[in-house]
Amino acid sequence: MRDRIGVLGSLCNPPHVGHVALARAAAAQLELARVLLVPTGAPSHRPAPAEGPDVRWRLAEAVAADAPVFEASRVEVDRPGPSYMADTLLGLAPLGELVLLLGSDQYAALDTWHEPDLVRARCRIAVAERPGTPLPPGDHETIAMEPIDVSSSEVRRRVRAGEPIEGLVTPHVEARIRADGLYL
Repeated sequence: MRDRIGVLGSLCNPPHVGHVALARAAAAQLELARVLLVPTGAPSHRPAPAEGPDVRWRLAEAVAADAPVFEASRVEVDRPGPSYMADTLLGLAPLGELVLLLGSDQYAALDTWHEPDLVRARCRIAVAERPGTPLPPGDHETIAMEPIDVSSSEVRRRVRAGEPIEGLVTPHVEARIRADGLYL
């Protein structure tokens, strides 16, 4: 039997405690051997952030240091061109049975993704409810967890405003943000 591997794609700008909670809940409930945190290399659906892929990769490594359920993956960071989940899943397929972890907001938008039918064909999909977006019907597994109202954009805003971010990101992520002078 092949291992079940969770795949959590994110801009990782920065990864936050909501990502960690989702990974932990999914690993426990779906019997995942591990959860790959996949920082987006070149976003295909929005402008690239000021923080480049290698900076966001270091943030993914930092959250993995605090959350052993995670393993940071460079699959998108190292691939040239736009990052598409259909391509990412193809590259990760040899690792095991893939389970794409999504919030309900992203699941609701899945049909707008590049080659959504290939995404569905290359993995199982598991969905957790996000604040403001109830779990939609569909062919997916459900991740039961208390919704966590935190976002990367809120973390960046708080850093720019000089407000604390403790409790919104893990200690290693906060240290990396401070050490690299990110989001100022």
